Amino acid sequence: MISLELKWYVWFKWTNKEARMTISRVVLITGCSSGIGKATALRLAAAGWTVYATARKRTELAALEAAGCRTLALDVTSLSSMTEAVRAIEAEHGAVGVLINNAGYSQSGAFEAVPIERVRAQFETNVYGPVQLAQLVLPKMRAQRWGRIINLSSMGGKLVFPGGGYYHATKYAMEALSDALRFEVRGFGIKVVLIQPGLIKSGFSEAAVSSMQLRSEVGATYDAFHAAVARATKDSYETGPLARLSGNPDDVAKVVARALAAKSPKARYRVTLSATVLLGQRRWSSDRMWDWLMRQSFPSPSPTPSNA
Repeated sequence: MISLELKWYVWFKWTNKEARMTISRVVLITGCSSGIGKATALRLAAAGWTVYATARKRTELAALEAAGCRTLALDVTSLSSMTEAVRAIEAEHGAVGVLINNAGYSQSGAFEAVPIERVRAQFETNVYGPVQLAQLVLPKMRAQRWGRIINLSSMGGKLVFPGGGYYHATKYAMEALSDALRFEVRGFGIKVVLIQPGLIKSGFSEAAVSSMQLRSEVGATYDAFHAAVARATKDSYETGPLARLSGNPDDVAKVVARALAAKSPKARYRVTLSATVLLGQRRWSSDRMWDWLMRQSFPSPSPTPSNA
């Protein structure tokens, strides 16, 4: 006769086996209309993951759908849009197994010159959207005792370039939030990973330069500075010495795939030599030295006869 203890042991092992078999590993990726998001969706779908690629306009995702991704409309500045997308996935699969917070952009410009509504928009997209999405997917991740949250940060979360204060502030915020979240959810089997790309040729620089078309109560005070920042940004991505150390979106996608495949992923992954070089340089530079280095590429705004 089988003992009661053995019956309980067999039942426990069987139910846990069943639970493991039903864990959802479905991937939700934001910002997939181009660049890193698109490359990551393609790579993970090719590797056999069930991928939900999202963007504000679902019509921009036709190529990904043809490549085997499922697609959804998702606007990271709209709570109702995010809730609808998450609930649709949970209704079919039980949970979002992997959340990849990729959507983001750079609002560049001098601190004083960027209108506050643009500052709010920057934080809505780069910080509040990822935070709300994580809060939406976490309950079902915790319930299944497995999950991955991958936040696309930047080397810009550890250093600051002139004219990029608000963008860098959002990336510094994601560094802090990811560190806190990583500690708080590890006991539920959920891993949190930060990806820190350096210079990536993906259209990011063009968008950053375009965002500096600013006019406010400060008038033309910072025009020369903005022009210099635009030139330096363009050179860094296209023709300058750092351009040779840059990468492409699939370089980031490969690292994301590696982080997902790892049983115990690292907290942070750097991508491209430009990230390694610049983060190392910042780490070993004093604030005074870093400011001096920045002045070699960017002029410090100063009074002119017309605005002194």
